[in-house]
Amino acid sequence: MSFLKSILMVSALCLPVTAFAQEVVLTVNQGEKSVTLTMDDLKSMPFDEFETTTQWTQGGMQVFKGVSLKDFVAHFDVTEGMMNATAINDYTVEIPVSDAVENGPIIAYALNGQAMSVRENGPLWVIYPFDQNTAYQSEIYYSRSIWQLDRVTFDE
Repeated sequence: MSFLKSILMVSALCLPVTAFAQEVVLTVNQGEKSVTLTMDDLKSMPFDEFETTTQWTQGGMQVFKGVSLKDFVAHFDVTEGMMNATAINDYTVEIPVSDAVENGPIIAYALNGQAMSVRENGPLWVIYPFDQNTAYQSEIYYSRSIWQLDRVTFDE
């Protein structure tokens, strides 16, 4: 390893964990307004937690924790329309705001009690409680379960 790489690695290890908590993880666009959110911002919102299996994870039941979609859209005073959810690779899905219901999907920021890395489909993943409501066990809802979420745009 080169001397410069060694110095950079040691410098990165010395950064306080709170520096990463302040990194922008989600940009929300609503009309002309754009808001950036850190992980701390998301964690300050009401959260929900549920167990479910998915076709993308191994080992049976997984525990997801995050902001309920219901509380998230309410935070932005959105009551109808579509939410365009975009991943870091620019993949976008449309999620009807009507999906934002009690005991519905969440914007997960933790899987089995741990923050999710990009490699683990994080840091944010829209996930539905597939095992709590069999209506969610369809291709429609599977296709809305976007991982590596980094942008949300609400239609006016």
